[in-house]
Amino acid sequence: MVCDRGVAEDSTSGGGAPSRQGRSLFYGWWIVIAGSALQLLHSALLGQAYGAYVVLLREDFGWSKTMLSAASSLREAENGIMGPVQGWLLDRFGPRAVARAGVVILGVGFMLFSRVNSPPTFFAAFFVMAVGASLAGYLTVTFAAVHWFERRRATAIALTSSGFALGGMAVPITVLVLDLAGWRTTAVLSGLVVLAVGLPLTQVLRHHPHEMGLRPDGDPPRATMREVEDGKPPLVFPPAPDFTLREALHEPSFWWVSLGHASALFTVSAMSVHLVSHLTQSQGYTLGQASVVVFFMTMLFLAGTLSGGVVGDRVSKRGLVVVCMGMHAAGLLFLAHAVNTWMIAAFTLLHGLAWGWRGPQMAALRADYFGRASFGKIMGVSNMVILLGTISGPLIAGYVYDRTGDYRIGFDILAGIALSGSIFFILARKPSPPARTA
Repeated sequence: MVCDRGVAEDSTSGGGAPSRQGRSLFYGWWIVIAGSALQLLHSALLGQAYGAYVVLLREDFGWSKTMLSAASSLREAENGIMGPVQGWLLDRFGPRAVARAGVVILGVGFMLFSRVNSPPTFFAAFFVMAVGASLAGYLTVTFAAVHWFERRRATAIALTSSGFALGGMAVPITVLVLDLAGWRTTAVLSGLVVLAVGLPLTQVLRHHPHEMGLRPDGDPPRATMREVEDGKPPLVFPPAPDFTLREALHEPSFWWVSLGHASALFTVSAMSVHLVSHLTQSQGYTLGQASVVVFFMTMLFLAGTLSGGVVGDRVSKRGLVVVCMGMHAAGLLFLAHAVNTWMIAAFTLLHGLAWGWRGPQMAALRADYFGRASFGKIMGVSNMVILLGTISGPLIAGYVYDRTGDYRIGFDILAGIALSGSIFFILARKPSPPARTA
């Protein structure tokens, strides 16, 4: 990947249109909007709606919580295993091509899901959806945001992540369609929506700002930032010390951030699968009432995401994440031992805000620590570590429920894991620039 950190070329070369950044919205923000919309589709139709599918699939087929949790874990396993490949594809072909392929695969996957009639067909269809959601999802849109922003990187990542929150707020609509039309018809309609809306959105994505004669954050070309005096050449800025994948893997901070991220996703992935079931079966909520809790939690996630991006660009990202992990742990304890509405409300507040504040910092920390040049590969390999949390979280909660008939012990275990994540992030100090011989 060519890194445009030295003196910029004349912005009129290569068919760019530099003047547009002075008279219209910086194109990077259009990429953020498109990425957010792609995340919204995935979140509303599958990511945060799967908990409602779990209730209906269990009613229709009598499948165990462990098996239904395993499907979510399969999705996350695919994300982790495919991470390095997806990172390479992004670095090689750019986010537009990768996202376009993902949208098509996800749409087809929903069609297959509507025909499920046995565990093998269920897992096969879910795997197809998982591949599509991964290629058109978080890593791809975050990759684009990282390349188009530097000073406002956390804000850009936060805004792309806000689509996931907005999708969660739309889950009650998905639940309504599930109640009225059934899960099979809902799956077909979801596939059609993904194709009709997702494909145009992928056309907005671009790889590098310099492809359009622009610079990150919409800044002017650096060669024009300082006047040439007395015939002297313009000031040349040395390249920033971006890490290669090999160099990043030798840094302890890579592993501490990855383990901390995994600790957070023990909680998030378990809630995406089991929260609705816990509220309906352990707390006596109706499916509609449970969806309202998800709605308010997602509103708080959205508020946290938007404010977390701004805060993350101004304070210590690592310190903010340490606090968030403690909030995740406290929220889970309230949920596990809830005996009244205010304890459910406390969980909703703590988990929603922590999720939102922490999320944008995960990719922003890695970009700040290791740079942009190999970001796709670094995030892809990191996903293999994150896999530990995304697979194990739902399985722990589901297994404990199947063994005890209650989620309490499982949620207590997950709270302890979340608290350990604070320690991992405390240890994740920014590495020194890589030492290279001339």
